[in-house]
Amino acid sequence: MYTQKMHPATTFPDVSATLSTGETVSLTNKEEGCDWKMVAVYRGKHCPICTKFLNKLEDYKGRLRELNIDLVAVSGDSKAQLDEHLDDLSITFPIAYGLSQEDMEKLGLYISKPRSDKETDHNFAEPALFVVNEKNDIHIAEIANAPFVRPDLEQLVSGLEFIRNPDNNYPIRGTFKG
Repeated sequence: MYTQKMHPATTFPDVSATLSTGETVSLTNKEEGCDWKMVAVYRGKHCPICTKFLNKLEDYKGRLRELNIDLVAVSGDSKAQLDEHLDDLSITFPIAYGLSQEDMEKLGLYISKPRSDKETDHNFAEPALFVVNEKNDIHIAEIANAPFVRPDLEQLVSGLEFIRNPDNNYPIRGTFKG
């Protein structure tokens, strides 16, 4: 299956998922005081690389908050799978489950079938990370087709510090249309 990629400077689609608390939210909802949002899509509890990445992302939550960037992680897992995964996670940012295959497609994600029933019981999204600005436009997009490709979080957050500094007047990149 081929996917339709979203492009920088376009509006992030209205996609909802259910937080671990049971509340259904739009992925672009921002906590009070935040005008940008980082959406980290992860494969699911079956992926140890995702667990490691989410735990590392926790280390950057404070710096993101200082930049007025809210954070959420989301997967296509079920509530039971997320509840079980929480035992391996040391995070305080919101995490959501129930991303539908239709929404994965809407987000332009690569979708994989499980290799076996031991892996998981549903098709799942490969990792992606989006940073959405105050207009809900995509400022940064990283879409991978394998669990081994993840942004370097220090480099990403340092870059966001540069972008968010108004003195730098840094535009959305990758918008050339020819």
